[in-house]
Amino acid sequence: MTKTLSVATAPKTTTFQMRINDEVKKNVEEIYARSGLTLTDAFNIFLQQTLNVEGLPLLAVADSKAAIKAQAKALLAVELEKGLESAEKEGWISEEEMMQEFGV
Repeated sequence: MTKTLSVATAPKTTTFQMRINDEVKKNVEEIYARSGLTLTDAFNIFLQQTLNVEGLPLLAVADSKAAIKAQAKALLAVELEKGLESAEKEGWISEEEMMQEFGV
């Protein structure tokens, strides 16, 4: 398994420049600013996610909302199946027992 680099802690030893339309840049900066990020922060997050997943860290499809929703449903289905298998293997607990376990 490859050790993932950390964009945040890796020494900054090179410069990256790109040309972009001024209006596009302004709009993107406004979008990221609403989340408390600069364009540089957002790009560093993109680079870190690229390293984390060892590939493009987003869905590049015509209908990305539908693709993300389908992916979320698939992941939820997998987790639900794991929970069902675990309950069948380790035994079911009642809602009351669960609430007590969590101190509710």
